[in-house]
Amino acid sequence: MKSLSRFAWLALAVLSAACTQSKIKDLVPDKDNGGITLPEKFGAVVVVDTLGRGRHMAIAPNGDIYLHLSKLALDGKGIIALRDTSGDGRADIVKGYSNVTGTGIELHNGYLYYADETHVFRSKMTEGELLPADALDTLVTMVDGVGHMAKTFTFDDKGGMYVNIGSTSNCCEINLRMPHTAGDDPCKELETRAGIWKFDDNTLGQKQDLKFRYATGIRNAVALTWNAGVGRLFALQHGRDDLHRYWPEFYTEDQNLELPSEIFFDLEQGDDMGWPYCYYDHLQGKKFTNPEYGGDGAKSDRCDKAKTPLLGFPGHWAPNDVLFYKGDLFPEKYKQGAFIAFHGSWNRLGHEQQGFKVVFVPMKDGKPSGPHEVFADGFIGPQPITNPGNAFFRPCGLAEGPDGSLYISDSQHGRIWRIVYYKDGIAKTADRTLYKPEVAKEEEPVADEMVAGQTVYNTYCAPCHQRDGKGAPGMNPPLAGVNLVTGNKTELINIILKGYDKKDKINGETYQNVMPPHNWLTDQQIADVLSYIRKSFGNKADEVKVDEVTKTRAATGKAKS
Repeated sequence: MKSLSRFAWLALAVLSAACTQSKIKDLVPDKDNGGITLPEKFGAVVVVDTLGRGRHMAIAPNGDIYLHLSKLALDGKGIIALRDTSGDGRADIVKGYSNVTGTGIELHNGYLYYADETHVFRSKMTEGELLPADALDTLVTMVDGVGHMAKTFTFDDKGGMYVNIGSTSNCCEINLRMPHTAGDDPCKELETRAGIWKFDDNTLGQKQDLKFRYATGIRNAVALTWNAGVGRLFALQHGRDDLHRYWPEFYTEDQNLELPSEIFFDLEQGDDMGWPYCYYDHLQGKKFTNPEYGGDGAKSDRCDKAKTPLLGFPGHWAPNDVLFYKGDLFPEKYKQGAFIAFHGSWNRLGHEQQGFKVVFVPMKDGKPSGPHEVFADGFIGPQPITNPGNAFFRPCGLAEGPDGSLYISDSQHGRIWRIVYYKDGIAKTADRTLYKPEVAKEEEPVADEMVAGQTVYNTYCAPCHQRDGKGAPGMNPPLAGVNLVTGNKTELINIILKGYDKKDKINGETYQNVMPPHNWLTDQQIADVLSYIRKSFGNKADEVKVDEVTKTRAATGKAKS
């Protein structure tokens, strides 16, 4: 009887795989895979083209897709629901739901769960209906603030819900994002930020509390998932910035481009990944003390308690999602391996940005079993870029469909790719008209009288706002056509002197990085740089004069450091 049962199970598995492959043959991938490159015999169907700033996704057992947006779109909605009724892989029903923008979204226990910056909500799903009920439950309320506020979450199989609560700061500095500033010691931020908190997945009205902290020392883990196969939580961290810019006596510019590592790790109750005291160097395979805590590029005296990561990737690639593949559609080597979506860098000091790809890490028993390999690439477009905003696409979210297809979402325009494997090869492709982003224009030379301001800008402002003034989406705001830049000059000067940490929305998008004061600049430098940005990037405002800066500085008492 046992033998028969085993045989029947095997027969069903073979039949299921055969049916899946039969349906896959009916899916015609788009020409050139909708703008990305994939391994041989893999093809991509563009499910939908331009939805807005797409972040993470959830996929229902019937194939319905739910995409969370970081900016309202489609008649002011923050979640987009998609359904394919024809079976060609392309969404023909697209509906908006809720005004909650954010990142985290999951289907769990008959509900759609989704988060904004300070809450996790859920809404009841009804079988057969595309949209959830209008009623919204609040499961968790978390600390408010600035910095890394995007909330992702995942569920175990025992009623636990794990939420990433990112750091306020770069490295728990006493003076945020300032050169040569000491770190808060001990870092009080760890009591409410920079860790993973565990809540109940079915209890309403929960409040964040230190007693619910599951793991700590994690700067920002947007990529977060529970691996049921090994019964553990896995995550990837966005590493700190500005080793060279803030500590040039210890780090070269080349080191700044690659360090510290973006780390891949598993977590158990009470684990500490070491932030802000330590960082990981994947080139040396070692942990080192951060300079804010006495490090010099060689010391590791603060790192004994920090857990060693599973793997390290080059710095600033920005891992935004991780998925352990469970399906049978892809070849056997992908089974239980980890796909990781790297959103791409913004802070490489004017050098070419990196990341912008999906990689695959083979895994066995929850540990890497071989080197990572690039799975999906080409998102960046046909030319290198120095500003992430000029990338054609930025991979952000990953999801697995019921047939084993891999879905990738884009945060620039809202394209979704469905990646499928054709074991007999791709017979034909669809030559559809898809949205084609514009190739970024090269930086234009400036007039002689603007050179001084451009020099100050490229030194102190461009690392965040980028050389073309477009900023970094979701991180640092653009400077073109923004009233704060082209409007009241006194307010603008005060931003340079005092810094800026308000959670304003610009063109409907929230930017999370705190701008530190730059009051060490001379009045002439401030006048030069503000005149430059008010007359560049398409701006046509009048110049800022030195005496206007001097007068404003005197009124604020912000003497030059």
